[in-house]
Amino acid sequence: MTATSAPPVVALTLGDPAGIGPELIARLLARPDAIERANIVLVGDPWLWEDGQRVAGLRIDAEPVASLAQVRGRASVERPAFVAVDTITSEQVARGKAGPAGGRSVLQVLDRCMDATLAGDVDAICFAPLNKHAMKLGGLKHEDELHHFAEYLGVKGYFCEFNTLGELWTARISSHVPLKDAVDYLSVERITQAAELIYESLLANGVAAPKVAIAAFNPHGGDGGMCGREEVDVIAPAVRALQARDWPTDAPFHGPFPADTIFLKAQAGDYQAIVTMYHDQGQIAIKLLGFSRGVTVQGGLPVPITTPAHGTAYDIAGLGRADAGATWQAFQIACRMGTARRRDLAIARINNESTETSA
Repeated sequence: MTATSAPPVVALTLGDPAGIGPELIARLLARPDAIERANIVLVGDPWLWEDGQRVAGLRIDAEPVASLAQVRGRASVERPAFVAVDTITSEQVARGKAGPAGGRSVLQVLDRCMDATLAGDVDAICFAPLNKHAMKLGGLKHEDELHHFAEYLGVKGYFCEFNTLGELWTARISSHVPLKDAVDYLSVERITQAAELIYESLLANGVAAPKVAIAAFNPHGGDGGMCGREEVDVIAPAVRALQARDWPTDAPFHGPFPADTIFLKAQAGDYQAIVTMYHDQGQIAIKLLGFSRGVTVQGGLPVPITTPAHGTAYDIAGLGRADAGATWQAFQIACRMGTARRRDLAIARINNESTETSA
């Protein structure tokens, strides 16, 4: 098996210990088609993994391995690997409640997985739902996990969250900021960067010729400046700048379109991605169209990181009622993007070796 044909190593985490994450991962790993898609390694506390299986009413045969560095060299990938860590005790967890111990546990496990990606041992990460408040209590110094990932991985360029629902992806120019401040984030540079990033991410996800729509900011698309000038002064110039560049596929960028109608065009299949201008402009539509299937992709990072778009569902934690549909979708995206990353790194390595040989 060659470096480019081997299955990607995908790390899974159990998410917030007080939520539905452990149950979701048990349900995911019970699927034979999940095991077929990747060399899977689960990273988590043994007692928490046992509890997740108990809540789901399942038993998963996992192979214990001492470290993430050992996963890629396994003789067989017909069952998931399990790297045991000790980050939290059962006594520190109150099911259904956010707490600092849970937040610290989440950060420790995610950081360990990111260390493995930096070392070349993991190709993608898919994490079960976490709770931002718990993470803040546990020491998170950023507004959200994406900014933590970006700093930890040394990202210097543009990054943003993508929200996906099946074949439809959305990006946003501003995220977890007060709505009154959203206009301050609008710029030609941010819009073009977000559009380019989601286009390239769709290519990495296997979409051959993505079409990207750019949403307006104001009602009715600004009505030619009568209802706000952001479309005239910022958004339309950004679209023209995108259209003026050469792209691998034909005419990938269009807009700006009024935000209250563009999702109808996307739902009809005219566009595979929408760049929205603020958080709820895209999130309301995506969650209404399919709350239990939505996925968040951390865009602009050097490694694919995905998670179900819903939260920790504290109200049903421990009841055995969690729906793993979005977790399955997040895992599939991680597998596809992890495969693309593994392929691209292998090609780059071959090209570098060829250059060094010819020199």
